[in-house]
Amino acid sequence: MSTPDLLLRIDGVERPGADGETFAVTDPFSGEEVARVAVATPADVDDAVTAARRAFDDRRWRGVPARERARVLNRAAGLLADRIDELAALETRQIGRPLREMRAQLRRLPEWLEYFGAVAQTAEGTVPDFGADHLNVVRRVPLGVAGLITPWNHPLLITMKKLSVALAAGNSVVLKPSELGPVVPALLVGLLEDAGLPAGVANVVHGFGAVTGRALSEHPGLAKVDVTGGTETGRAIAAHAGRSLIPVTAELGGKAPVVVFDDVDLDAAVGGALFASFVATGQTCVQGARVLVAASAYERFVEAFVARAGALRLGDPKDSATQIGPLVSEAQRAKAVEAVERAVEQGATVLTGGATPDDPALQRGWFYPPTVVGDISSSMDLWREEVFGPVAVVRPFVDEDDAVRLANDAQFGLAASVWTNDLGRALRVTERLDVGIVWVNDHHRIDPASPWGGFKDSGIGSENGLEAYRGYTKAQSVIMNSRPPGTDWFATSEDLRYS
Repeated sequence: MSTPDLLLRIDGVERPGADGETFAVTDPFSGEEVARVAVATPADVDDAVTAARRAFDDRRWRGVPARERARVLNRAAGLLADRIDELAALETRQIGRPLREMRAQLRRLPEWLEYFGAVAQTAEGTVPDFGADHLNVVRRVPLGVAGLITPWNHPLLITMKKLSVALAAGNSVVLKPSELGPVVPALLVGLLEDAGLPAGVANVVHGFGAVTGRALSEHPGLAKVDVTGGTETGRAIAAHAGRSLIPVTAELGGKAPVVVFDDVDLDAAVGGALFASFVATGQTCVQGARVLVAASAYERFVEAFVARAGALRLGDPKDSATQIGPLVSEAQRAKAVEAVERAVEQGATVLTGGATPDDPALQRGWFYPPTVVGDISSSMDLWREEVFGPVAVVRPFVDEDDAVRLANDAQFGLAASVWTNDLGRALRVTERLDVGIVWVNDHHRIDPASPWGGFKDSGIGSENGLEAYRGYTKAQSVIMNSRPPGTDWFATSEDLRYS
């Protein structure tokens, strides 16, 4: 059996899986094989967790001063910046997202290493008032071994969001990337070791969720699980981790509303909604899947929105003229097709798109056109269920109360955007939205300093910012008596103060 292109990385050593099994990563545009990848068995996962735990226990990384850890992360940021074009091209081949989008996204990623390196250096404990003759120092210490389970839609970005903060805080990790996009996340770990990360601190296992992912998420040696994926997967992982008292951060599904009021510039709102709905071919958890428009502007908005959506250019994602690439897989396209067909059966109307393209140039890839659906009601599946494809619904609202009611009418609560020129309205509406991330006159913007997490079925905890850093540490309270040896409790029968 030939050696796969992408091996497991355990304790700094690349190796095949224990049983020699491999799987192929294929280009969703051309169908060509991008890489053949080694599959990790549960025994391999156990080896990876054991290696990470050994690295944590011997303090080869957590024992390094925060300033030196930051230097390693900053060196890695420089190495990453030098390889952005190469890695963006690999990302495009893995998942089919247009190269122009991948370059724009990956150019931001060194910032995560730089930011969390700075946080590690400036993080401070506290000194609560404990009373006379005692000093209480509370310090933050790393958790241990974190299991990181990342998705295919933003392979390197989401890996970076988890890995940068976990390492900055002094933890060891085992990373399990999606089987649809594992190549670039695995390269990031090698790059970190080139920058000075000790071997064994970050380990990589590949495989499918049902075996490799489950073996990692249920491993008793973990101190934390951090997962981005589907809501049902997140529920299962959180339930198991809860039984083991392991903390979980989970960024899960979404059905983000884009709320457009009639005081905003129409062209700007249409352009913003178009970006929200169809960037990354709609394959993002904060996709603007429900476009809600003030009734007084609804017809004008929908006419312009539908015209622009229908004119978006599908094609080879490596071509800089391409605006919409293929979906990541046949299964993902089938899900979009089925969701739209079911909506039509339930009474909705397709305003543009809604059928696989018949252009001969688009037959090789898993293409589905930007699709806008109207005549939608809250009882329809398409209103509530995440498609994870280029499908958006449009619906009018009457006033602010109606807009908020419709925006909150979902089991998800990850993100929303509000489009208005009225500052008071923006403040009123954003305060009432039951979501974790709200943009005003923008959508899908991110920064390493800005917390990213959802409410309701969209997850637990936050990525990014000081919230994430605290989530990768735990509080240790040290109480020192400044007048030893203290009270001899059992040497007297007098009333004593227990404090």
